[in-house]
Amino acid sequence: RMPVTVLAADRWQRASAAFSFSFVSLVFSITAFSSSYWCEGTRKVAKPFCTGQSKGDHCIRFNSPDANSSNAVQYIWETGDDKFVDRKFHAGIWYSCEEIINEEGEKCRSFISLTPASDRGVLWLSIVAELLHIILLLTGAILMSVEMCYYSTAIDGLKINTFSAVVTVLAGLLGMVAHMMYTTVFQMTVNLGPEDWRPHTWDYGWSYCLAWASFACCMAAAVTTINKYTKTILEFKHRRQTLERSLKIKYKFPDY
Repeated sequence: RMPVTVLAADRWQRASAAFSFSFVSLVFSITAFSSSYWCEGTRKVAKPFCTGQSKGDHCIRFNSPDANSSNAVQYIWETGDDKFVDRKFHAGIWYSCEEIINEEGEKCRSFISLTPASDRGVLWLSIVAELLHIILLLTGAILMSVEMCYYSTAIDGLKINTFSAVVTVLAGLLGMVAHMMYTTVFQMTVNLGPEDWRPHTWDYGWSYCLAWASFACCMAAAVTTINKYTKTILEFKHRRQTLERSLKIKYKFPDY
């Protein structure tokens, strides 16, 4: 039979582990939600004409008087000559940015405005689900911290533990749905979005990986919390059965 202090220390360790997972999940989720590196890739665009002293591989230099003619650009593009350049871009839930050729910095625009009108509803649902995911993660982390610092009866701790487990599981489910909806919207935008934005090559970025890492930590927190609840209930049952046996032996009650 384990001493009560050992059981309490074990419960506190499990609660601290669940809180740690929940806190890391919250940090990852907020970082991913506010960043614009969910997807990264390149766009193949026609090289601009060199102006002034600009030269190199990122612009086209002509000596002909009609060098600025749009027909010349169209002709070069259609002949398949090496007169285009890959422009890097990255996109997130809120905005999409791409580098400016021959200049420093980036040009950004709202990702919502790039999304096809038929898919904007799904994107807004994804944003709402992400916000609810963060709010529930924050609520779960607060409940877990209260459980760790609230020294009262074990019954009160079980009630808090139950609420934090339910909230964390809901947060994980909402996060999973939100990530999947955004993935669908981005793929539809790649196929049906504006011609001046569609990427030539793309892949998922570090923010997307961070969002799914947040989901994994959230599920780990939920499993740890549920495991702690189950173990506490089993401890109570074991202590009750031990107490009943000891009373039967002491007072010699007959077994029925």
